[in-house]
Amino acid sequence: MNTVKTGMLLAGLMALFGVVGYFLGGGTGMMIALGFGLATNLFAYWNSDRLALAAHHAVEVDERTAPELVHMVRDLSQRAGLPMPRVYLIDNPQPNAFATGRNPEDAAVAATTGLLHMLSRDEIAGVMAHELAHIKNRDTLIMTVSATIAGAIATLAQFGFLFGGRGDERPNPIVMLATALLAPIAAMIIQMAISRSREYDADHMGAAISGQPLALASALARIAGGVAHIPNPDAERRPATASLFIINPLSGQGVDNLFSTHPATENRIAALHALAQEMGSTPQGGFFQQSSAGPWGSLGGSVSGSTGTRRGPWG
Repeated sequence: MNTVKTGMLLAGLMALFGVVGYFLGGGTGMMIALGFGLATNLFAYWNSDRLALAAHHAVEVDERTAPELVHMVRDLSQRAGLPMPRVYLIDNPQPNAFATGRNPEDAAVAATTGLLHMLSRDEIAGVMAHELAHIKNRDTLIMTVSATIAGAIATLAQFGFLFGGRGDERPNPIVMLATALLAPIAAMIIQMAISRSREYDADHMGAAISGQPLALASALARIAGGVAHIPNPDAERRPATASLFIINPLSGQGVDNLFSTHPATENRIAALHALAQEMGSTPQGGFFQQSSAGPWGSLGGSVSGSTGTRRGPWG
């Protein structure tokens, strides 16, 4: 079903490209925009994961450079019945994470260094399980492709506004301004419709994978608090990628934040607490209950609240 939805999304965005092109340059502009849209769709399908990772300067890690994190993802992947995804680290103090890839065989998960510093092991496991749930549900294709194309639409509208058609085919300046403003908003509305319900589903499945809904609920609260106080310049420069993250990484100060791409964090936490009651979960029943202490400190401990210097999982 997600594959069908992805096809419908690509077709809808192709139509949007055509409409934008028509208003900006008449029939010629529409044909150019459709050609640009087709090329963008093909490129986004095959390369959107690489674009998302590169946009946030993610670096791939392995058992040598980040053993604890990679082993955690491998264990969770086995529990989820998924192939081992590629694992990336983003050198960014804001706690956050996302998953990407067109299918489970070509998937990747990325976490910021801020996430590893601020959260406990159970909380990190909950976040990674949430991202694996997106991969299992094949959300990553539609989310990453929509983010890539939404950014392309915004670029197209801005380019068309500056370099619209000439002569008789040149549209009214008011129409050009409206198109330049509304096209990116239309793309953001599509992203909003895609990601809101999917986050609840990924929370539910992620809690089932890790076996600890309360740890994921705690992680969401910590990440939201970190996002509120720690800016993410890469995300601010590329707001179309905000829907990929487990919590919206944007500061909320720009026009791109008029449309939230995530459900309210409080509602997600409440749903996880309700799920914990159904599962009979307790804060001590985490995924790593039997694990030895690693770079995040003792079980249940938070690096952000500890003293002394700890070795990070990236070296």
